[in-house]
Amino acid sequence: MSWLSELYDVYERTHERGADRPQPIAHTSQQAHVEIVLDDEGNWLRAELVPRERAATLIPCTEASGGRAGSRPTAHPLCDKLQYVAADFSAYGGIATSGFARDPEEPHRLYVQLLSGWVASEHTHPKLRAILAYVQRGRVVADLVAAGVLPVDPQGRLLGEWQGAKEDMPEIFKVLPASGRPQDAVVRWRVDTGGLQHGCWEDDALIDAWVAHYAGLQTETGFCMVQGIEATLAEQHPAKLRHAADKAKLISSNDTSGFTFRGRFLEAGQAASVGFEVTQKAHNALRWLIERRGSRRGDLVIISWAQHTILVPNPDAGSHSLFGDDLDDAPTDDADVGEAYAQRLRHALEGYRARLSDAEGVNVMALDSATPGRMAIVYHRRLPGSEFLQRLEDWYLAFAWPQHYGRAQRFVGAPAPIDIAQAAYGARVDDKLESTTRARLLPCIVDGTLFPRDLVLRACQRAANRVGLDWWEWERTLGIACALYKGTHLERNYTMALDRTRDSRDYLFGRLLAVADNLENFALGLGGERRETNAARYMAQFANHPLATWRRLDSEQLAPYRRRLMARAPRFLGAREREIHEICDLFDPQAFNDEPLSGEFLLGFHCQRSALTSKAASDAMTDETAAGGDESSTL
Repeated sequence: MSWLSELYDVYERTHERGADRPQPIAHTSQQAHVEIVLDDEGNWLRAELVPRERAATLIPCTEASGGRAGSRPTAHPLCDKLQYVAADFSAYGGIATSGFARDPEEPHRLYVQLLSGWVASEHTHPKLRAILAYVQRGRVVADLVAAGVLPVDPQGRLLGEWQGAKEDMPEIFKVLPASGRPQDAVVRWRVDTGGLQHGCWEDDALIDAWVAHYAGLQTETGFCMVQGIEATLAEQHPAKLRHAADKAKLISSNDTSGFTFRGRFLEAGQAASVGFEVTQKAHNALRWLIERRGSRRGDLVIISWAQHTILVPNPDAGSHSLFGDDLDDAPTDDADVGEAYAQRLRHALEGYRARLSDAEGVNVMALDSATPGRMAIVYHRRLPGSEFLQRLEDWYLAFAWPQHYGRAQRFVGAPAPIDIAQAAYGARVDDKLESTTRARLLPCIVDGTLFPRDLVLRACQRAANRVGLDWWEWERTLGIACALYKGTHLERNYTMALDRTRDSRDYLFGRLLAVADNLENFALGLGGERRETNAARYMAQFANHPLATWRRLDSEQLAPYRRRLMARAPRFLGAREREIHEICDLFDPQAFNDEPLSGEFLLGFHCQRSALTSKAASDAMTDETAAGGDESSTL
């Protein structure tokens, strides 16, 4: 239960922040579609549709309604769907939820019972009396139809699906979900009190009134396993943690007919007894953190927060997230690129270190759900803030490499887990596989465990198989594959810039392939051709049979381009030939063989290519470029 205690503390520290704070207990968020405006006597003034950008509405709820699901849900006490708030719902052809088929009026009775009990309590509010008075007149749907908010068919029944022309579609279909029907619209209330029109979701006094009223309705007490005291216990726990439609719960033991707790305990409370206030505040804080500090793709959510300062980096993000929009200021091809990146990284993390005390704890949590109704904490660590930042720095330094994520995003840094998953399995990776990969990488980042070798191998294989990828996807995959290989072989001290003294076989073969690619690419530019080079087409074959493929490239494929360059750019050709000879001289004769290459050849290829297309190399070839070539062009 330590995570509940941590989240409860987050709520207590942040609920006084003003607008940016977790939602109050006994409340939930709902997408409203219709807003009804009343005067302080409960008389109808008008109604309007709620645009989607303003639809998120804070509404009071009970434990049962806050996590309601299934065919027979219960009502919210104030704002809800038409079947609950409108007594004339059935009269206009509205069809209640299947669980209420035998008694279509039951939803409205439940709603009126909840609202009436609140109005009659000591924690009532003038707006509640106005809303109850209007609802009891039984004209909600009739007034909305008369105002043109709800469309009806020729028989006067609420319209179902729209099958006409798009330009003639009633406005309500534009604010409902794609599969929604007007009868499913959620109503929220605004009451005009003395010229001021207050939305019920904006009134702090009304919010506090429901919290006080609902707390007084709780009767079950027992031992709270989080606080360690006798307290009012929760019967159900909140849902809607990851998004408004999320039905999965972290704690659920109300299945008395299944095997949620039976076989181990006699009663659900023996499995988990948590105070009502604790679970409400903890879950609301978790929801707030997910919205502001979480990274969510598919069902997996990863969040991180500090015990007091809250704000810490999310390990599910790449290092470039620390630099904001300042990505292009970092050099990507200078000899000092590694040191420049390290300095920028340490400077970015110093801001967090200045705010985090040495003893302040940092939590990292990952949530996932295997079914729509059950959620699990698949990863949770709490460690000192200084240790967390150090491990994050170690990760970002170890797996840093010049990255090319398309024309608009080039930077030096460590890729995010989502980028690694896509590099290993493709941009269209299955959501479950993507989530599993991200979850696998969390211990590597936060705990410093070994990086999965299968991900390195797959990323390197996809980078080598260049033919099957679009140029931007290949560039991205290549940079990530180099980062992974470098990060898993720290003992070799790879540099991001070209290391002309490194004589390892695979690195040198990668350099040869880059020179061949550059030579042919430049010759193609001179001839006005734009197509893939032979070096690019044979890259996968080169990885498996480097010597045989190199001999074919060198003696056959490059021959016509050498002749073209001899006639039009001899200085360029001479420079590339000298580069090839220098590389070959570094080979151990016994290593110049046809054994398959490891991912190291990608590092040699990437570094050599960057060196050949750097500003220094371009300046040295001014006469060749002027002759019509473009040495830095990329296919």
